[in-house]
Amino acid sequence: MKKLVRISLLIGLAIIMAACSTTVITPQTETVATESIPSAESTTITSTTESEVATTNTATEALAETHDDVADYSWDSSSEIQITLAGETASSSSSSVEIDGGKVTISSGGNYRISGDLSEGQLIVNTTDDTLVRLILDGANITNTTGSPLSILQAEKVILILADGSENSLTDGASYSDETANEDAPNATLFSTADLSISGNGSMTINGNYNDGISSKDGLIIAGGTIVVNAIDDGIRGKDYLVIKDGSLTVTTNGDGLKSDNEEDPTLGFIEIFQGNLDITAGGDAISAQSQVHIEGGSLTLASGGGSGTWLEDTLSAKGIKGKDSVVITDGTLNINSADDAIHSDGDIVIDGGTFQIATGDDGMHADNSLTINSGEITIYESYEGIESAIITLNDGSLHINASDDGINIASGMDGSGMDNPFFSGGNPPQPGSGMSGRFGQDSFTDTGNNHLSINGGYVYVNAQGDGIDTNGSVEMTDGIVLVDGPTDNGNGALDYSPTFNISGGILVAAGSAGMAMAPSTTSTQNSLLINLESSLPAGAAVHIEDENGNTLLTYIPAKTFQSIVISSPLIETGKTYSILTGGEVAGEVTDGLSTSNTYSGGTVYNSFTVEGVLTTLGTVSGFGPGGGRRR
Repeated sequence: MKKLVRISLLIGLAIIMAACSTTVITPQTETVATESIPSAESTTITSTTESEVATTNTATEALAETHDDVADYSWDSSSEIQITLAGETASSSSSSVEIDGGKVTISSGGNYRISGDLSEGQLIVNTTDDTLVRLILDGANITNTTGSPLSILQAEKVILILADGSENSLTDGASYSDETANEDAPNATLFSTADLSISGNGSMTINGNYNDGISSKDGLIIAGGTIVVNAIDDGIRGKDYLVIKDGSLTVTTNGDGLKSDNEEDPTLGFIEIFQGNLDITAGGDAISAQSQVHIEGGSLTLASGGGSGTWLEDTLSAKGIKGKDSVVITDGTLNINSADDAIHSDGDIVIDGGTFQIATGDDGMHADNSLTINSGEITIYESYEGIESAIITLNDGSLHINASDDGINIASGMDGSGMDNPFFSGGNPPQPGSGMSGRFGQDSFTDTGNNHLSINGGYVYVNAQGDGIDTNGSVEMTDGIVLVDGPTDNGNGALDYSPTFNISGGILVAAGSAGMAMAPSTTSTQNSLLINLESSLPAGAAVHIEDENGNTLLTYIPAKTFQSIVISSPLIETGKTYSILTGGEVAGEVTDGLSTSNTYSGGTVYNSFTVEGVLTTLGTVSGFGPGGGRRR
C-alpha cells in the first residue's frame, strides 16, 4: 500500500496494537502504541496573475507516490529472528540466514534483530519473495574494508529500524573488490537496490570511505533516528526520491549532501523534508534534486562548497538547495552558507513561509523562470545578488537583503552558476557593483517581454552596492513597504528599471547616488518625489517630509552616503504643500532607517513645495529618471 506523501508528516496515532507482542516504532519513543503516516493532502500554490500561474505550474504538481506504509513501523516482536555478530563470524538459528565466515546473507522476508560486532564482514539481503524485510539494528557494528558492510541486493522493500537507545555503525574501506561497471553493483556503505526506509530511536554512524554513505537505487525514506554520515562522495542518496519525515541527520561529504537524481522519469528525482534536525556540510550541493525540492518544516543548517567566502574556479555546483524543476518551501528554519546560490531552480521557487538566514557567494535565491514569496522571514545578510529571476512576485513576508551587487534583479536567461565561464576561468571574481551577473559567471540577461517585478505586500529592505532594484522589465507596486539603501557610485542607481515602474500603493523609499537616479513612472497612480541634492550627505543624515501643519509623513535615515532619494507614499496628496528637512534627530523607533512617528526635531529645511502631479522632482536631474514632474 502506497501513500502520497505531501504535507504534514508528523508521526501520530493510526495503528492499534493487535497484541501485547506487537512492537510499534514512532519517532522519539518505542513505547507509544500507535502511529500515523502523512496525509495525502496537497498544498495549493496561488499566484496573483494568470501569467504567474503559467510560469509556476511545475511548483504546484503533486509528487509521485512513495513506498511508505503505516504497517512498516509495527511488527510482532515474537517473530523476530536473532542474528548475533561476533568478530569475523556470526550466528543465527534460522534457515533464512546463511553464514559464510563474516558474510551473512538473509534470503527470506521477515523480522531480523542484529546485534554485536563484525570486524570484517558483510550483511547482505537477497530475497526473491514479496515479503517485507525488516532489519532491527540493536547495537550492530559492521566493518568491511573491501565492500559494502550492508548491501541490499534484492528485496521487495526493506525497513531498517534503529532500536531504542542502540548505537550502530557501518564502515567501509577506500576500495571495493567489486568495482565493475554494473550500475547495480554496491557503491555505498549502506547500499540498496530496493525501496528502503530508516526509522527508530537509536543512532547509526556511517563512515563512507569509498563513495556514498547511504544510497538507494529506488526510493529512500528516513522517518527517525540519529544518523551521522561521513562520505567521500554523496552523503544520502535516494535515486527515485528522498523523503525526510523526521530524525536528526548530520552529514559531512565531499560531494552532495542529500541527493535524488532519477533523470529518466520526470515524476521522480524529488526530495521532501517534513521535519527533523538536519546539519549538512557538503563540498557540492547541500541538497540536490533532479526535479523538485519541497520543504515543509524542520531545522536545516546547510553549508556548501566551503561557504560564502570560497571562490570556486571549476565546474563544481555548490548550492545550498537545488531543485531543477522547482523549490517549494512552506515552513522550517533554514540557515544556509553557500559558495554558490543559496536556493536555486532552473524553473520556479515558491516561498510560503519559514525563517531564513542566508550567506552566499552568489545569489541568495535564483530561479530561471519565476520566484514568488508569499510569506516568511528572510534575511540574506551576504550575497553577490540578493534575489534574481525573470519574474519575481512579492506578496507578503519580510525580506532583508545585503548584496555586493544588485539587491533584486529581474532578468531572463539560464543561470551559469557553477559552470565553466571563460570570463572567470582565471578565478578572478567581478568587483562589487560592477554589474557583471554573478560571481560564477552567467549568461547575459535580457527582457523577453514577460519579465516583471510585482510587489503586492510585505516588507523589503535592500542594502546594495550595485543597483538596489534592477529590472530588465516592468515593475508594479500595489502595497507593502520597500526601503533601499543603494549605491554610492554614480554608475548604479537605487532604482534601475525598463520600461516602467508603476506604483499605486505602499511606501517606497530609495536612497543612493544621483548619477543614475530614477523614480517611479509618471503613469503611476500614487504620487512620488525625486530629490536630488546639490551634494552628498553622509550616512545617518535624516531626510524628513512633513505637511504644512508639521505632521510627519515619514523620516528616513540612509545607511550610506547618498545624494538622491525617492519617496512615494499614499499620504503625498496632489495640491498639498510639504517641506523636506535634512539632518536633525528622531527620538522614536527607527526600523531599517524608517520612522513614521512624530518624534523628529532639529532639521534644516531643504525645500518646501506643492504637489502638482504624479512625480515631483526637486533638484537637478542627472540620471535617467522619467520626466513629467515639476522641478523645484
